[in-house]
Amino acid sequence: MQNQDPKLLEKIRQQFDSAPYPRIPLEHSPKTDYELLFIHNLVTPYYLKYQKVINTEGKVILDAGCGSGYKSLMLAEANPGAKIVGIDISEQSIELARQRLKFHGFDNTEFYVLPIENLPEIGYEFDYINADEVLYLCPNLFNAMQGIKQVLKPQGIIRANVHSLYQRVGYFRAQSLFKLMGVMDETSQELKVEIARETIESIKDEVVLKTQTWNSPDYKNDEWLLVNYLLQGDKGYTIPEVFAVLKATDLQLISMVKWRQWQLLDLFKDPDNLPAFLALSLSEISIEEQLHLFELINPVHRLLDFWCGHCEQELILPVSEWAEVDWQTARVDLHPQLRTTQAKADLIECIQTHRPYEISQYVKLPTRIPITLESSRAACLLPLWDGKQTVISLAERWQQIYPLDPITLEPITVQRALQQIKEVLITLDAFLYVLLEHSG
Repeated sequence: MQNQDPKLLEKIRQQFDSAPYPRIPLEHSPKTDYELLFIHNLVTPYYLKYQKVINTEGKVILDAGCGSGYKSLMLAEANPGAKIVGIDISEQSIELARQRLKFHGFDNTEFYVLPIENLPEIGYEFDYINADEVLYLCPNLFNAMQGIKQVLKPQGIIRANVHSLYQRVGYFRAQSLFKLMGVMDETSQELKVEIARETIESIKDEVVLKTQTWNSPDYKNDEWLLVNYLLQGDKGYTIPEVFAVLKATDLQLISMVKWRQWQLLDLFKDPDNLPAFLALSLSEISIEEQLHLFELINPVHRLLDFWCGHCEQELILPVSEWAEVDWQTARVDLHPQLRTTQAKADLIECIQTHRPYEISQYVKLPTRIPITLESSRAACLLPLWDGKQTVISLAERWQQIYPLDPITLEPITVQRALQQIKEVLITLDAFLYVLLEHSG
């Protein structure tokens, strides 16, 4: 891969100097956007990799390509007590990011005008690196990921993404069109937007470029036009290309960020009755091949969005395979984005009115269907809103709420209560609504 043309790098810088991204008002707060906080919380990927709950106090987090600082603010809100460091090549964006974090009361921050490839210059190692919506603009994905890895702590985690070649192919053609027309060379962002809009609107509605790309409700929005039709340096990648870069940089995939939306079997009418050849093939393929098949069959994701980290040899034993001794010493925590005053108030109301509690209503990302708990079962989990609990203490609470077997009317034993609370916890752990740790 060739190094990027300095003229193109300057065009990218100018684009974001004149139109910092994202254009979210300074005063807007993400405090109640539990879904995005869930993604930006180090707790989420760290648990997926290590099955441990990390305390974010004192951690150092990088927002690479921070733009106008909204993601930096999100990282600060999602990771209490962490130091936030932001870098971007746009001075105007960096200035806005500084103002945003200061406005919202976050002082433990630093911002630098710096390309990703020069990260080691600032002298930090990071517990978490957020490279969101930036890598597809880097001249060389390997160099960018290598620069990020050099400043990643041994147990650090990277959230990274690139544009999907297959999902975004129409926009890449539109960008080539406007390059050919010379629109990309215009210095005035307003003029470029005006030309692009007039050009697309002049095309017949049934023409392929228009049917593939001119279908967003935001198409009249200048920002949407700039980051789709007119984005300087934009590139698309495939899953095999992403895995090739991970392998070359000695990094390991942890999970896709929206992992429940990348399930290959969800694409088939009857997953339990696949054609024989297909069923045999799918049973033997790697995670990379599963994800690549998904993007070939159903390229709906604009971003190939994933968490990765240093390669680890140790395998984490799934909760469903724990031995009895593991459960005896296990502790349970709520995901931080569920431990809110509103979620607790909703739970108490459901208990009092004997209505099911939809625990997935706050963070829908890990599931494709609502996850509900019968009110008495939900009541067994109420102490989690006050802090971490042992599994044994939750089993004892279960025993108090369900003192008798409903069929035999015999008293429920501690062992029976433990078995029943385990079933609930295993179900919720799969969605990261509860986080389970044992002392082994």
